[in-house]
Amino acid sequence: MAGERLPASVYWRRRFVVLGIPLLLVVVLVAYLLNRGDEPSAAHTPGGTAGPTAPTTPAPTPTATGSPVAAANGGVASCVAPALTLGITPDAASVPAGSTPTFTVTINNVGNTPCVVDAGELQREVVVVSGNDRVWSSKDCASAKSPARTLLLTPGMTDTSHVAWNRVRSAPGCPGNLPAPRPGTYQATVALAGTSSGSVVFQLG
Repeated sequence: MAGERLPASVYWRRRFVVLGIPLLLVVVLVAYLLNRGDEPSAAHTPGGTAGPTAPTTPAPTPTATGSPVAAANGGVASCVAPALTLGITPDAASVPAGSTPTFTVTINNVGNTPCVVDAGELQREVVVVSGNDRVWSSKDCASAKSPARTLLLTPGMTDTSHVAWNRVRSAPGCPGNLPAPRPGTYQATVALAGTSSGSVVFQLG
Protein backbone atom coordinates (compact mmCIF):
# COMPACT_ATOMS: atom_id res chain seq x y z
CA MET A 1 0.00 0.00 0.00
CA ALA A 2 1.04 3.56 -0.73
CA GLY A 3 3.04 5.15 2.01
CA GLU A 4 3.77 1.85 3.68
CA ARG A 5 7.31 1.61 5.08
CA LEU A 6 9.44 -1.21 3.75
CA PRO A 7 11.23 -3.55 6.04
CA ALA A 8 14.79 -2.61 7.10
CA SER A 9 16.27 -5.63 5.33
CA VAL A 10 15.11 -4.26 1.99
CA TYR A 11 16.88 -0.98 2.61
CA TRP A 12 20.12 -2.81 3.48
CA ARG A 13 19.94 -4.91 0.33
CA ARG A 14 19.47 -1.78 -1.78
CA ARG A 15 22.40 -0.04 -0.10
CA PHE A 16 24.60 -3.11 -0.61
CA VAL A 17 23.77 -3.17 -4.31
CA VAL A 18 24.39 0.56 -4.72
CA LEU A 19 27.70 0.45 -2.85
CA GLY A 20 28.83 -2.99 -4.02
CA ILE A 21 28.73 -2.38 -7.75
CA PRO A 22 31.29 0.51 -7.74
CA LEU A 23 33.48 -1.42 -5.30
CA LEU A 24 33.43 -4.46 -7.57
CA LEU A 25 34.41 -2.32 -10.54
CA VAL A 26 37.36 -0.89 -8.57
CA VAL A 27 38.57 -4.40 -7.61
CA VAL A 28 38.33 -5.62 -11.22
CA LEU A 29 40.24 -2.57 -12.48
CA VAL A 30 43.03 -2.99 -9.90
CA ALA A 31 43.37 -6.70 -10.69
CA TYR A 32 43.57 -5.92 -14.41
CA LEU A 33 46.29 -3.32 -13.90
CA LEU A 34 48.32 -5.61 -11.63
CA ASN A 35 48.08 -8.41 -14.16
CA ARG A 36 49.42 -6.20 -16.96
CA GLY A 37 52.34 -5.09 -14.77
CA ASP A 38 53.50 -8.69 -14.35
CA GLU A 39 53.75 -9.35 -18.12
CA PRO A 40 57.36 -9.28 -19.51
CA SER A 41 57.98 -6.40 -21.81
CA ALA A 42 60.07 -6.72 -24.94
CA ALA A 43 63.22 -4.62 -24.94
CA HIS A 44 63.05 -1.80 -27.36
CA THR A 45 66.04 -1.45 -29.61
CA PRO A 46 66.29 1.60 -31.84
CA GLY A 47 66.29 0.65 -35.45
CA GLY A 48 64.70 -2.79 -35.01
CA THR A 49 65.31 -5.93 -33.05
CA ALA A 50 68.75 -7.47 -33.51
CA GLY A 51 68.86 -11.23 -33.98
CA PRO A 52 71.49 -13.53 -32.52
CA THR A 53 75.03 -12.70 -33.72
CA ALA A 54 76.90 -15.51 -35.44
CA PRO A 55 80.38 -16.16 -34.02
CA THR A 56 83.17 -14.77 -36.17
CA THR A 57 86.05 -16.95 -37.31
CA PRO A 58 89.46 -15.21 -37.55
CA ALA A 59 91.02 -15.22 -41.00
CA PRO A 60 93.88 -17.69 -41.40
CA THR A 61 97.38 -16.23 -41.14
CA PRO A 62 99.47 -16.77 -44.29
CA THR A 63 102.53 -18.94 -43.76
CA ALA A 64 105.70 -18.86 -45.77
CA THR A 65 106.51 -22.00 -47.71
CA GLY A 66 109.29 -23.11 -49.98
CA SER A 67 113.06 -23.36 -49.75
CA PRO A 68 114.94 -20.27 -48.42
CA VAL A 69 117.84 -21.09 -50.76
CA ALA A 70 115.58 -21.33 -53.77
CA ALA A 71 113.81 -18.10 -52.78
CA ALA A 72 117.14 -16.27 -52.40
CA ASN A 73 118.19 -17.45 -55.86
CA GLY A 74 114.86 -16.64 -57.45
CA GLY A 75 114.08 -20.35 -57.76
CA VAL A 76 117.27 -21.07 -59.74
CA ALA A 77 119.30 -24.10 -58.63
CA SER A 78 122.93 -23.87 -57.49
CA CYS A 79 125.65 -24.79 -59.97
CA VAL A 80 127.17 -28.20 -59.25
CA ALA A 81 129.15 -30.79 -61.18
CA PRO A 82 128.79 -32.19 -63.77
CA ALA A 83 126.98 -29.11 -65.12
CA LEU A 84 129.66 -26.86 -63.59
CA THR A 85 133.13 -27.04 -65.14
CA LEU A 86 136.21 -24.94 -64.38
CA GLY A 87 139.30 -23.97 -66.33
CA ILE A 88 142.55 -22.11 -65.60
CA THR A 89 145.24 -20.87 -67.97
CA PRO A 90 148.50 -19.02 -67.14
CA ASP A 91 148.67 -15.73 -69.02
CA ALA A 92 152.34 -16.48 -69.62
CA ALA A 93 153.93 -19.92 -69.78
CA SER A 94 157.16 -18.46 -68.37
CA VAL A 95 157.20 -15.58 -65.93
CA PRO A 96 160.47 -13.64 -65.63
CA ALA A 97 161.95 -12.76 -62.25
CA GLY A 98 160.31 -9.68 -60.75
CA SER A 99 157.07 -10.21 -62.73
CA THR A 100 153.72 -11.29 -61.30
CA PRO A 101 152.12 -14.49 -62.59
CA THR A 102 148.49 -14.04 -63.63
CA PHE A 103 145.86 -16.60 -64.56
CA THR A 104 142.64 -16.58 -66.55
CA VAL A 105 139.90 -18.52 -64.75
CA THR A 106 136.76 -19.74 -66.51
CA ILE A 107 133.53 -20.97 -64.91
CA ASN A 108 131.22 -22.79 -67.31
CA ASN A 109 127.63 -24.01 -67.21
CA VAL A 110 127.55 -27.01 -69.54
CA GLY A 111 124.14 -28.15 -68.25
CA ASN A 112 120.68 -27.66 -69.73
CA THR A 113 119.25 -25.27 -67.12
CA PRO A 114 120.37 -21.96 -65.56
CA CYS A 115 122.24 -22.13 -62.26
CA VAL A 116 123.70 -19.79 -59.64
CA VAL A 117 127.14 -19.91 -58.01
CA ASP A 118 129.13 -17.60 -55.70
CA ALA A 119 132.55 -17.11 -57.26
CA GLY A 120 133.86 -14.65 -54.66
CA GLU A 121 137.32 -14.90 -53.13
CA LEU A 122 136.03 -16.84 -50.12
CA GLN A 123 134.54 -19.53 -52.37
CA ARG A 124 136.71 -19.79 -55.49
CA GLU A 125 140.26 -21.00 -54.78
CA VAL A 126 143.34 -20.91 -56.98
CA VAL A 127 146.17 -23.10 -55.68
CA VAL A 128 149.82 -23.13 -56.82
CA VAL A 129 152.00 -26.15 -56.06
CA SER A 130 155.48 -27.36 -56.92
CA GLY A 131 155.44 -31.14 -56.85
CA ASN A 132 154.03 -32.03 -53.42
CA ASP A 133 154.78 -28.59 -52.00
CA ARG A 134 151.69 -26.43 -51.56
CA VAL A 135 153.08 -22.98 -52.27
CA TRP A 136 150.14 -20.60 -52.40
CA SER A 137 146.33 -20.42 -52.17
CA SER A 138 144.18 -17.44 -53.03
CA LYS A 139 142.03 -18.18 -49.94
CA ASP A 140 144.85 -18.22 -47.35
CA CYS A 141 144.97 -14.45 -46.91
CA ALA A 142 141.57 -13.49 -48.32
CA SER A 143 139.70 -10.98 -46.17
CA ALA A 144 136.71 -12.32 -44.27
CA LYS A 145 134.87 -9.24 -45.54
CA SER A 146 135.48 -10.11 -49.18
CA PRO A 147 132.17 -9.64 -51.02
CA ALA A 148 130.27 -12.41 -52.70
CA ARG A 149 130.38 -12.60 -56.49
CA THR A 150 127.12 -14.25 -57.45
CA LEU A 151 126.93 -15.53 -61.01
CA LEU A 152 123.75 -16.50 -62.84
CA LEU A 153 124.93 -18.81 -65.59
CA THR A 154 122.55 -19.73 -68.39
CA PRO A 155 123.17 -22.98 -70.32
CA GLY A 156 126.41 -22.71 -72.30
CA MET A 157 127.49 -19.50 -70.54
CA THR A 158 131.12 -18.96 -69.46
CA ASP A 159 132.32 -16.45 -66.86
CA THR A 160 135.92 -15.24 -67.20
CA SER A 161 138.01 -13.59 -64.49
CA HIS A 162 141.70 -12.99 -63.73
CA VAL A 163 143.71 -13.91 -60.64
CA ALA A 164 147.21 -12.65 -59.81
CA TRP A 165 149.81 -14.35 -57.62
CA ASN A 166 152.21 -11.98 -55.86
CA ARG A 167 154.98 -14.64 -55.80
CA VAL A 168 154.70 -14.89 -51.99
CA ARG A 169 154.32 -18.24 -50.24
CA SER A 170 151.17 -18.59 -48.11
CA ALA A 171 149.58 -21.02 -45.67
CA PRO A 172 146.18 -21.36 -43.95
CA GLY A 173 145.76 -18.57 -41.40
CA CYS A 174 148.03 -16.26 -43.43
CA PRO A 175 151.23 -16.47 -41.34
CA GLY A 176 154.15 -14.21 -42.26
CA ASN A 177 157.89 -14.71 -42.78
CA LEU A 178 157.53 -17.77 -45.02
CA PRO A 179 160.35 -18.63 -47.44
CA ALA A 180 160.03 -17.11 -50.91
CA PRO A 181 159.25 -19.44 -53.82
CA ARG A 182 162.27 -20.33 -55.94
CA PRO A 183 162.52 -20.24 -59.71
CA GLY A 184 161.28 -23.46 -61.25
CA THR A 185 158.25 -25.35 -62.51
CA TYR A 186 154.85 -24.87 -60.88
CA GLN A 187 151.30 -26.08 -61.39
CA ALA A 188 148.04 -24.18 -60.83
CA THR A 189 144.45 -25.37 -60.35
CA VAL A 190 141.13 -23.72 -59.52
CA ALA A 191 138.36 -25.15 -57.34
CA LEU A 192 134.77 -24.02 -56.71
CA ALA A 193 131.54 -25.58 -55.45
CA GLY A 194 133.00 -29.03 -54.96
CA THR A 195 134.63 -29.32 -58.37
CA SER A 196 138.09 -28.43 -59.67
CA SER A 197 139.95 -27.92 -62.92
CA GLY A 198 142.85 -29.82 -64.30
CA SER A 199 146.32 -28.48 -63.47
CA VAL A 200 148.32 -26.22 -65.77
CA VAL A 201 152.11 -25.81 -65.81
CA PHE A 202 154.11 -22.58 -65.84
CA GLN A 203 157.64 -21.50 -65.12
CA LEU A 204 158.99 -18.96 -62.64
CA GLY A 205 162.23 -17.25 -63.68
